[in-house]
Amino acid sequence: MSVGTLLNGLLVSIVAALLWKYSKLSEHAALLEEELHMTRQSQELSQAHIDYHVALQALQEHGTRMVCTGKMHTDRICRFDYLCYCSEAEEFVFFHSNSSVMLPNLGSRRFQPALLDLSSVEDHNTQYFNFLELPAATLRFMPKPVFVPDVTLILNRFNPDNLMHVFHDDLLPAFYTMKQFLDSDEDARLVFMEGWEEGPHFELYRLLSNKQPLLKEQLRNFGKLMCFTKSYIGLSKMTTWYQYGFVQPQGPKANILVSGNEIRHFAKVLMEKMNITRAAGGEKDQGNAEDEKPKDEYIVVFSRSTTRLILNEAELIMALAQEFQMRVVTVSLEEQSFPSIVQVISGASMLVSMHGAQLITSLFLPPGAVVVELYPFAVNPDQYTPYRTLASLPGMDLHYIPWRNTEEENTVTHPDRPWEQGGIAHLEKEEQEQIMASKDVPRHLCCRNPEWLFRIYQDTLVDIPSFLEVLQEGVKAKPLLKKSKLSSTLHPGRVRDPQCQTSVQTSNEAKLTVSWQIPWNLKYLKVREVKYEVWIQEQGENTYMPYILPQQNYTFSDNIKPFTTYLVWVRCIFNKNLLGPFADVLMCRT
Repeated sequence: MSVGTLLNGLLVSIVAALLWKYSKLSEHAALLEEELHMTRQSQELSQAHIDYHVALQALQEHGTRMVCTGKMHTDRICRFDYLCYCSEAEEFVFFHSNSSVMLPNLGSRRFQPALLDLSSVEDHNTQYFNFLELPAATLRFMPKPVFVPDVTLILNRFNPDNLMHVFHDDLLPAFYTMKQFLDSDEDARLVFMEGWEEGPHFELYRLLSNKQPLLKEQLRNFGKLMCFTKSYIGLSKMTTWYQYGFVQPQGPKANILVSGNEIRHFAKVLMEKMNITRAAGGEKDQGNAEDEKPKDEYIVVFSRSTTRLILNEAELIMALAQEFQMRVVTVSLEEQSFPSIVQVISGASMLVSMHGAQLITSLFLPPGAVVVELYPFAVNPDQYTPYRTLASLPGMDLHYIPWRNTEEENTVTHPDRPWEQGGIAHLEKEEQEQIMASKDVPRHLCCRNPEWLFRIYQDTLVDIPSFLEVLQEGVKAKPLLKKSKLSSTLHPGRVRDPQCQTSVQTSNEAKLTVSWQIPWNLKYLKVREVKYEVWIQEQGENTYMPYILPQQNYTFSDNIKPFTTYLVWVRCIFNKNLLGPFADVLMCRT
């Protein structure tokens, strides 16, 4: 081999090595440029810093991780690390690796019917959440993900056009879900996946977080694959008090877990975020009937301008002013900002309104205020009670009065309107006549019952004499609002050191003495009445004998048999209905 050939071969090898190194450097530079671009996109979403390379490596190596609370899809909320969303497929994606975690690991039960509810409305088939599954290795063949570094709460708004639904189904549940789960609730980001546009009340959603909420449609703007570094999915249902009639006719929930205390705390926080201070006189003390009236007591009337009108609103306002010798002001969702309405309502003595979503603002009323709800002709107040239920929650301290139009000549119907505003022109003539002749809407399921819609969208001429009569009777029955001491709502702890002693008197007679010490927290409380409940059960029997006692020891002889084992439970009761827990069971042998 000649020297020239050798040099040529060596030169080719060097050039090839340089070209290979250049291509690798170019490839690395392109990857770096892409990572920088994806990092910039991630930081467009948030001011939080993210190391894109570290986040991508974590997703590729560890995949998605999920841990949930709750046994059923209706009470489940899940935390995810690195859950992704493919905007092209409109699906969430769980990437599996050897390090992935999925608790509970339900297998196919995850589809019976869903992993969880995305909304606080229970078990509604349009609100279910689930995800697709892929191996983490498939990330190599997919678009580079954009990472969302914020802690996010992902949910569905149920009906963001309706103020009642906004508060009851979205804001209250989201507020307390964030309190329960999120690391820093005010810095968390809300992501709404139901697909609605912002809606007329979007500013209220913005109050829950310092971060701008994201809509489903906006996710497309940030790339084909978005990955949430830490997210919570689902809403707590503990704050809801009403069900809308999807399975049975609407009414209060069977097991209400929220009280007025939690709702008033939420209202106070929202007012602070809207820079509203409660109007003077709003926190009036009504503990004494002889107290002077606050200087500026007033009544608020909610005015509607399109549907469900009060046709003689001016006459109604004059009658209220004369009857109660108070100033009467009107508010309107169509004409005023929501904060300005809350400012007025927060100091009112009475709120008067036709049945409708605007009455959810009664949660901003001061304690002791009166809520007056007007119902159109043929609409039974006992069948549609979301605001009555709210007013009656313990701790809301609102007095509720319903009035119903019973005179058909005082109603104006609108049969030619669209069906969603009560129109019935699209129905068969026979059904139209049947609806027109009806005097009472029968109980029904949600949501398109034509008779209900026809009647609820009527306009009403309020009969002033009957209205004032109902109001006078209702106000007369209004209980005095007393500032309740906190101790009057606190429950006792366990009784301490429970003991039993037995003695046999004869072959047929025995005595059982049970004693205990007071609950530990009782020595710090002033309680009007303290009693103790004792249950005695013969071992092996299914029934027990209960006793209510005023003292801390007692000797039982009736029905106590010699040479028998008895199980004994003891607990404390404050003020007749505040029950404490039972102490550990005693086993007493005579």
